[in-house]
Amino acid sequence: MTDKKDKLIIGLTGGIATGKSTVSSYLAEKYFIPILDADLIAREAVSINSPIFQNIVNRYGEEILLKDGNLNRAKLGKIIFNSPQEKMWLENQIHPFVFDDLQSQIKLLSNSIIVLSIPLLFEAKMTNLVDEIWVVNCDFFTQLSRLKSRNKLAENEAISRINSQIPLTEKVKLADVVIDNNKKLADLYTQIDLIMSKKSITSNSYLHR
Repeated sequence: MTDKKDKLIIGLTGGIATGKSTVSSYLAEKYFIPILDADLIAREAVSINSPIFQNIVNRYGEEILLKDGNLNRAKLGKIIFNSPQEKMWLENQIHPFVFDDLQSQIKLLSNSIIVLSIPLLFEAKMTNLVDEIWVVNCDFFTQLSRLKSRNKLAENEAISRINSQIPLTEKVKLADVVIDNNKKLADLYTQIDLIMSKKSITSNSYLHR
């Protein structure tokens, strides 16, 4: 929980390929809410010659790099999604960097509502950064189909990545708001509009309590 009483910090999360980016883009474009994206910060954390980048190269060797010197994310993904130990090691490198960066950015913003898009909000134990948790949910087969298509993965690879996260059913139980993304885009936007119509009242009461 934040201690900034003039700000409502929303943690937007869900499972891989459930539609978090679609929701955050809509919130930014229609409601002008600033979105702090943990995935973008994580990419910054492993930029060329950063301390974390060097740690990764030291651990896996230069064969983990592309010809241009950047990390080969596909190769790194195969390592960590097939080894819980390596996944934990990498996350222990990146998550503290992401946490600190999010804290710093929150302090710089004066907006009354800020959204933190954090795919691993629960897994990375970052819930203390936010006041409310929104979970984007969809059924397993929809999630699997979207992930296979988006990341061009074989079914077993996609299932492995889904299973590496806390089950969506558990995240839904911990959510303050659940957004269903099983249907058409128009339906998703309608849900968000309804949530935001209530949020204007909620945020006002929040700001004055």
